[in-house]
Amino acid sequence: MMVEEALKSATTEEESNTNTNANPNPNPNLRAGGAGEEDEEPEEGEIVGGEEDLKQTGTAVEHESHPLEHSWTFWFDSPFAKSKQATWGSSLRPIYTFATIEEFWSVYNNVHHPSKLGNGADFYCFKHKIEPKWEDPVCANGGKWTITYNKGKSDTSWLYTLLAMIGEQFDHGDEICGAVVNVRARQEKISVWTKNASNEAAQMSIGKQWKEFLDYNEIIGFIVHDDAKKLDKNAKNRHTV
Repeated sequence: MMVEEALKSATTEEESNTNTNANPNPNPNLRAGGAGEEDEEPEEGEIVGGEEDLKQTGTAVEHESHPLEHSWTFWFDSPFAKSKQATWGSSLRPIYTFATIEEFWSVYNNVHHPSKLGNGADFYCFKHKIEPKWEDPVCANGGKWTITYNKGKSDTSWLYTLLAMIGEQFDHGDEICGAVVNVRARQEKISVWTKNASNEAAQMSIGKQWKEFLDYNEIIGFIVHDDAKKLDKNAKNRHTV
């Protein structure tokens, strides 16, 4: 697939890195839901010195990082926290911000995938400094494309959606705010949020390309945030592809 090819070299290098003794996660306190775990002690043989130590020992390979065009932040909304909150979004928490493909894999490999999240959980990946809320100034005039999956069947599409976004595979990637996977009792939904719902050409392009990246053949719809706020579940699709 296009997405896999675009990040093939970085992915291969990252998979190689994860087979070493070094901790692959730059934030060892991270686990799904943002809760902390105690720091692990360095494993036997792990090199903990600085850059000069690596060069002098000759026993470690210095790997080049692959910067992304944008920094991205993972957010998590716990179903347990949401049940105790009066205001929507007050339980939403940022988990980790990454700026390289290596950091992405380190986080992705150390959090639960959608099929392992509890019912009611919402897991987001948005461009850094954009909050995944309708009220965010960048998102306020936008909308979202959504694909629905049977329970436990969205893991691969979630990964490919993330790779397409952070790998800048969309022709109108500047219009994309981020993506979210909503885990519910009977289904899982993945949505791609965009900035400007009035830019019909950009919305249609994003929807068509997203389906291509996921090899998805069913019709999908685009709902404007303003319609969703006013009409809730009665909001109609403005566009379909």
